[in-house]
Amino acid sequence: MANLTNCPDTMCIYVGTYKKYNEGSLFGKWLNLADYSSYDELIKVMKKLHNDEDDPEFMLQDYENCSFFEKLGLIGESYISDETFEIVHQINDSGHDLEVFEAYVDCVGKMDFQSIYEGVVDYYMGEYSDNEAFAQYLLEMDIPESLPNYIYIDWETTARNLMFDYFESNGHYFKS
Repeated sequence: MANLTNCPDTMCIYVGTYKKYNEGSLFGKWLNLADYSSYDELIKVMKKLHNDEDDPEFMLQDYENCSFFEKLGLIGESYISDETFEIVHQINDSGHDLEVFEAYVDCVGKMDFQSIYEGVVDYYMGEYSDNEAFAQYLLEMDIPESLPNYIYIDWETTARNLMFDYFESNGHYFKS
């Protein structure tokens, strides 16, 4: 079984075949990627499911919780990349949720997974409710405790200025 601790354990694909579809049948089955430890194991199950065809041309008629892999071009109507399981394992080993990787791609755009992985590992700053909370967290450790109480910090303006050096998506913050 794939270890999906940091990825949704409901990453599913509905696998039919083009032949059946062209013959008017939507026969297939939902397969949860968490139930398979490798691409080869998944393909074996897909072939067994459609063993009434000599060389089935698989059609992924639907998929759920796979948008990150779709954005990277690793899953589509007629294929699932053999890199998918390797990437799932790398995400799990990173200690970050898939959501963090998705946020990074939202901020910097589509690129190869290795660059995304390195960007998350090197630049992820954490999850915060808004820019002001992020700025306050980041800067409060540098504010002396003996700061007089008549000094007021405008966190909104501070955050706006600070965000020139950071970017954010869905509450996840990264150094730019």
